[in-house]
Amino acid sequence: MDKLKEKLSKFAEERDWEKFHTPKNLAMSLCCEAAELLEHFVWLTEEESINVMKDPDQAAAIRQEIGDVINNLVYLCSALRIDPLLAAHDKIPLNEQKYPIDVAQEFSRRHPR
Repeated sequence: MDKLKEKLSKFAEERDWEKFHTPKNLAMSLCCEAAELLEHFVWLTEEESINVMKDPDQAAAIRQEIGDVINNLVYLCSALRIDPLLAAHDKIPLNEQKYPIDVAQEFSRRHPR
């Protein structure tokens, strides 16, 4: 993660883009990149979405969009001084409380694939 943050910081600095990297702009950019990732799945059936990575062109495009999403998230986390991995780890126990195993299993039984 530190190496990625360094590369991204250097990339932005070389282009004089730091002035644009405000939390508002970065959050909006993150949403835009996530929407571009979503475009690859719009109108696919469940089965098609599961197998989308079997097409080399689609796989390459999806990998690029995921890279954009992660890079924008890292930029945003840097601007807000948030460790994204720590934030993700901290969220797990909250989700465990919000979605207890018995409730989650009951939901899964009622909504099989």
